[in-house]
Amino acid sequence: MKLLICLGNPGIKYENTRHNVGFMFADLLSEKLGCNFSNEAKFKCEIAKGVYKNEAIWIIKPQTYMNLSGESLALLKNFYKIDINTLLLIYDDISLNLGVIRFRSKGSDGGHNGVKSIIKHAQTQVFDRIKIGIGPQPPYMKSEDYVLQNFLQDEKTVLKEALNRTIEAFFYYCDVNADLNKVQNKYN
Repeated sequence: MKLLICLGNPGIKYENTRHNVGFMFADLLSEKLGCNFSNEAKFKCEIAKGVYKNEAIWIIKPQTYMNLSGESLALLKNFYKIDINTLLLIYDDISLNLGVIRFRSKGSDGGHNGVKSIIKHAQTQVFDRIKIGIGPQPPYMKSEDYVLQNFLQDEKTVLKEALNRTIEAFFYYCDVNADLNKVQNKYN
């Protein structure tokens, strides 16, 4: 089983913002796997349960705001006794140029409040993650303002290509049994 926690903010207001790249990935992956999201209020999230090559893939969109994203992980982990080694976190990264993707196996939160919450509730910094670049942030703008902006029209093509490449990379990640060295060599 793979537990994908995809970060974003709930609600139409945030739907197309830079901070919601994780949700955009989740929606595209659920479409590719032919599964639909259902609201799971007791876990504070929406869940789509799919299968890829006989392996269960749970796609999670926390329905708390970004800085509380880890609450969904804690509820799911405790109820289903999920091994943290099955976690794959997908989120936006302001320090990477738009469209760049990076796989990592561990690390700090890098100033990302959603990641900070996941680390707190996972009780470790060691879990696989895919970072999708949304930068660069203009020097005159606060990061919290930048991440809540919608993508500009000319950025949408780059974003679409990046999301498709991230889906391809995720399937490769599954195909090589989460061998991060292979995935990083091919996609980082």
